Amino acid sequence: MSIAVNMKKLTMVQAITEALKVVLEEDESVLVLGEDVGRNGGVFRATDGLFEAFGDQRVIDTPLAESGLIGTSIGLAMNGFKPIVEIQFLGFIYPGFNQIVTHATRIRTRTQSRYSVPMTIRVPYGAGVRAPEIHSDSTEALFAHIPGLKVVVPSTPHDAKGLLISSIRDPDPVLFLEPMKMYRTGKGDVPNGNYTIPLGKGYRRRSGDDISLFAWGAMVKVAEEAAEKAAAKGMECDVIDLRSLYPLDKELIAESVQKTGRAVIIHEAPSSGGVGSELISIINATSFLYMKSPIKKVTGYDAPVPLFTLEDDYLPDANKVLRAIEEAVRF
Repeated sequence: MSIAVNMKKLTMVQAITEALKVVLEEDESVLVLGEDVGRNGGVFRATDGLFEAFGDQRVIDTPLAESGLIGTSIGLAMNGFKPIVEIQFLGFIYPGFNQIVTHATRIRTRTQSRYSVPMTIRVPYGAGVRAPEIHSDSTEALFAHIPGLKVVVPSTPHDAKGLLISSIRDPDPVLFLEPMKMYRTGKGDVPNGNYTIPLGKGYRRRSGDDISLFAWGAMVKVAEEAAEKAAAKGMECDVIDLRSLYPLDKELIAESVQKTGRAVIIHEAPSSGGVGSELISIINATSFLYMKSPIKKVTGYDAPVPLFTLEDDYLPDANKVLRAIEEAVRF
C-alpha cells in the first residue's frame, strides 16, 4: 500500500470525489459516466466539480437507462477506456444486471483473456437515510455470487479513497458499493494524493480475544458500538471489517475465529442467502474445531426494507449485536 504523508479530514463522499480526481488526472483513458454526474454533480454530489475540471468528454451525463449505460461502458472498457459508471441507487441497477452477469463478468473467459473489462460500477446502497422504496436495497449477495466480478464495500473515508483507486485500476469489473448512511455522518483522516488499498483484504478495526464480529459498510460502525458496550461488560471483541465481499479474506476470517472461538456476523441485507451464510461456510471449513459456541447472525429481515417509521426496527443496531455477543459468550 502506497500512502502520501499529509492527511486531511474528509467525509466519505469527499474522499470518493478525491479518488475520482486522482484517476482522472493521471489517466486520460478514465471516463465517468452516469445519470446527472456531469453538470449536476451526481445525486449525492460525489462527482461535484469534475465536469468543470475535466469537461463533457470525460465526465458524461447519460440517459436514464441503466442497461444501456452499463452495456456502453463494457464496450468502452474492451476498447482501451476505463469507465467509472455511477448507478444512482443499488435498487436501480437491476435493469443492467443482465449486462453485468452475461457480458462484463464473462468477457475475459469468453475471449481467453484477449479482452478484459476494466470497469468500475459505483453504487450507493443501504438503509438508514429515510429514502423511498427501492432506494435502500442491500442485495450485495446477488453480485458476490458472480465469478469474474469483485465486490468492494468501504466503511471509512480513508478506505473509500484507497479502495476506489484500486478498483478503477483493476483489469476486471468491480462493483463498488458505497454505504449511503456513511456518506456524511462524520469525517476521517484521508491521505492527500495517490494511495491504494489492496482488494480482497479485510482489516481488523479492534482487537479482542473473546468473540469475533464480522461486518462491512455501515454495519462496521454498529459492530464497533456493540464492541464498546461488550467491553464495559468484560467481553473483548475482535472487530473485522471485511472491505471486500468477493474475494473474501479467508485467511483473516480464519485467524480471527481461531483466536476467539466465537463469531457474530452483522449485515443489513436479508438473512437468507446473504453473504453471512458464506462466512459461516468459511468458518466451518477452516475453524470448526476451534469454535466454542454456534455462530450468530444479526441481520435485516427477509422482507423489503420498510418505509420510514419501521426502518430503524429493520436494521441491526448495537443492542441487537450485544445480545448476540452475550448469547455466544455465555453458551
